[in-house]
Amino acid sequence: MRAGTLAAEAGGGRALTFVLFLVFIGITLGITFWARANTKGAVDFYAGGRSFSGAQNGTALAGDYMSAASFLGIAGIIALSGYDGFLYSIGFLVAWLLTLLLVELMRNAGRFTMADVLSYRVRHQAPVRTAAAVSTVTVSVFYLLAQMVGAGALVSLLLGIHAGETFMGMSADTARTLAIIGVGALMIVYVSFGGMKGTTWVQIVKAVLLIFGAAVLTLLVLARFGFNLSSMLGAAADSSGRGQAFLQPGLKYGREVPDTAQTLINKLDFISLALALVLGTAGLPHIVTRFFTVPDARAARTSVNWAIGLVGAFYLMTLALGFGAAALVGRAEIVAQDPAGNTAAPQLAQAVGEMVGGRIGGEIMLAFIAAVAFATILAVVSGLVLASSTSLAHDYFGHVLMLGRPRESQEVAVARFAAFLIGSLAIVLAVIAKNMNVAFLVALAFAMAAAANLPAITLSLFWRRFNARGVVWGIYGGLLSSLVLVFFSPVVSGKVDPVTGASLSLFPAGVDFHWFPMENPGLVSIPFGFLCAVVGTFLGRERADRERYDDLSVRSLTGAGSA
Repeated sequence: MRAGTLAAEAGGGRALTFVLFLVFIGITLGITFWARANTKGAVDFYAGGRSFSGAQNGTALAGDYMSAASFLGIAGIIALSGYDGFLYSIGFLVAWLLTLLLVELMRNAGRFTMADVLSYRVRHQAPVRTAAAVSTVTVSVFYLLAQMVGAGALVSLLLGIHAGETFMGMSADTARTLAIIGVGALMIVYVSFGGMKGTTWVQIVKAVLLIFGAAVLTLLVLARFGFNLSSMLGAAADSSGRGQAFLQPGLKYGREVPDTAQTLINKLDFISLALALVLGTAGLPHIVTRFFTVPDARAARTSVNWAIGLVGAFYLMTLALGFGAAALVGRAEIVAQDPAGNTAAPQLAQAVGEMVGGRIGGEIMLAFIAAVAFATILAVVSGLVLASSTSLAHDYFGHVLMLGRPRESQEVAVARFAAFLIGSLAIVLAVIAKNMNVAFLVALAFAMAAAANLPAITLSLFWRRFNARGVVWGIYGGLLSSLVLVFFSPVVSGKVDPVTGASLSLFPAGVDFHWFPMENPGLVSIPFGFLCAVVGTFLGRERADRERYDDLSVRSLTGAGSA
């Protein structure tokens, strides 16, 4: 009898969650179709008609940046790794200092995409725009993986499916796969129909919900410990099974081991991660694209200020989310639900809800936080797909294949078709990588953005001699070095759990072809990207157009003459 009651309560909780999901999806689909009716041309589809205020765009920008990696991945990695996990929050926040400078300059100098800035000074734009499109799609797809993997973990939790269990005939793996496909289908609809207008309003709604949800959860966690951080951290350390080491550096990154060479590699790997997090934001294509939605340079600056305030507040709250999950949920229960820790925040919501209102309270909190997390995923994946499809349509189709003379209707049609292709590719790859921690997947995307895009952006804006070959070599050199180093790293093969012998890599145990010792390639790939850009510039036959450089400098600093 008791088992039947529990099953009924669990089913009621799931029903509430799915009702909230359906409400949010209904609202966002309504926004999307409204945006479709008000999208008349390329400027509307790519840049929302440049009609958003600084506050609106800043809120949307924060929504774009506070991804599933922030809400699910960082909370999970803090809950499992303690102090070292919080370094993700610090890295993502500090990255805005560089972004404040570069992205505002790019907005003033460009029109729709990163390639508009990189190609402005060069005579032969086709190879530059092609390289920029390749980089934009590659970085965005890896970022997409993180969001969609988070969606799979979230739906498994909501269905109450643990490893080895089934629900309505579905295993945990099947539920995750179906969740990934569903998210992919929705993001294709959002981008194809709503364009930048629809995507921006979805991100604004999502940002408000996420900040509110994180604030409520933070207050409930702190109230449980009498608003005493020391008590919360002490309880987290006790529940972690690692004692005080949980609150000190070295548990996950920079670990000191008996092997001196391995200790050095561990420390270098940590530096590599920090470089990627701090330098990668300014090179993320969907962040750059978002700044083209405001009417002028002043609004762009206001956007950054709003985003910094919202993002800063959110990342401070991840401290309570991560350590609160470690203290109130416990490592064993988190790992049992998801080995990578991606469900720590929703599990924490259920735990504090039960403390306040019993089982019903727990189900309500779980439903609300899960719906917020799902909203987060849908909003961010839409921005990523939009950035990729815009680059393919505007840069490759419009300026390479059509020689800069396409009809607007053709470009927008290609962008909608590209959204379908990119979304489909992301679905397939996310199913393969569904058991990886989403915070790590985002760190990988950041490393590629820093290695491929940052050198080209920085040198285009500040080096008079920089030319087309330098741009192309810098982008391809940074991108390929990142991909090659990751493929031959312990992330893909050769890493096993020393206790259980289970594989911690993408390939199963027994498959080992790695030769690059670090998991994060940024320490090597970022300098290599800059080196390729410099060498390509000196070897290129094309002489830099100094007048165009001077014009670009004036536009980037003042916004005069920009679109």
